Amino acid sequence: MSDSIKPHGGKLVNRITKSDPSGLYSVQISEDLANDVENIADGIFSPLEGFLEKKDFEHVISKGRLANGLAWTIPIVLDVDESTAAKMKKAGKVLLQNHQGLGIAILHVKDTFTFDKEKTAKGVYGTTDSSHPGVAKTMSMQDYLVGGKIDYIARPEETEIRKYRLTPLQTREAFAKAGWRTIVAFQTRNPPHVAHEMLQKTSITTRDGVFVNPVIGKKKSGDFVDEVIVKCYEAMITHYYPENRCKLGTLHTEMKYAGPKEAIHHAIMRQNYGCTHIIIGRDHAGVGTFYDPFAAQKIFEDYPELEITPVFFPAFFYCRKCLTYTNPKACPHGDDAKEQISGTKLRQMIDEGKSPSEFILRPEVSKVILDYPHPFVD
Repeated sequence: MSDSIKPHGGKLVNRITKSDPSGLYSVQISEDLANDVENIADGIFSPLEGFLEKKDFEHVISKGRLANGLAWTIPIVLDVDESTAAKMKKAGKVLLQNHQGLGIAILHVKDTFTFDKEKTAKGVYGTTDSSHPGVAKTMSMQDYLVGGKIDYIARPEETEIRKYRLTPLQTREAFAKAGWRTIVAFQTRNPPHVAHEMLQKTSITTRDGVFVNPVIGKKKSGDFVDEVIVKCYEAMITHYYPENRCKLGTLHTEMKYAGPKEAIHHAIMRQNYGCTHIIIGRDHAGVGTFYDPFAAQKIFEDYPELEITPVFFPAFFYCRKCLTYTNPKACPHGDDAKEQISGTKLRQMIDEGKSPSEFILRPEVSKVILDYPHPFVD
């Protein structure tokens, strides 16, 4: 394992076991929760060993830290109704089944508790406006949370989209094998614009490699579907990256759109993977106009103890006068010289079967999107 950077909290959590689940009370959980259980087991969410108990949950909501003071900003919780909570508490040990009915983990129930949804939404998202997808999700949750450690007993079968799912042990080994000591993480929920590619390449000019780590999981309507994102990155890496400078791995978790709080969460997960740096762009993990464009960069001042170093970039674009990809800090020209496109405009062009400018999307990337029957989440 690469020892270039310690996991968050000092050690990589491993909750993989061979326990026998027979005879246990069972509860079925959503695909996104099943992904979170696997992320706990593999140490992607280190130092968490299970779903948050009440004390930790309340600290995360109010202070953006666990009860022991360790940085943690996104509550990882299991919500159920009152009668299920009572049964789980009585059972003590509960088998968690994924949406296909496979028993994936045993939960050792420590705590069942109710929670204030408005306070939770405000604490995580900074708003109680239900037009924010994270707030809407919080308000629709069941009324009880169940906390406790998990033992992971069975992985779901391998699929085309899961083949890029890597554990922190695997990424650290891959970085060490590649000879990388400085690794910059790139978080994304979109196919690569050429500007993203240039941002990644600028980052690795002074570092060993980039770990492109797209989020796979539930997203809002109008976002790109998972398969398209992965195939677009395959195309970009094949055609435009030198050998041994870019590693692709998928992160299977639901986008929260929590802006600054999610930027810290993203950084912690990438530290656990073994990355030394993470690119934090303008309006990182934001949605609509809920966050100041630079809030996700500013919040790192509140978490100076994180070992992973944020790399702050303004938005990149191609300037027809500068004849290069650049950013507002380096380019004096007006908007009329910039090749830029809004997400809405891009979706519109794709729906009409048109290829955007090659200064916005590589032709190979455009082709992947245009060839895909339904590239967007409904």
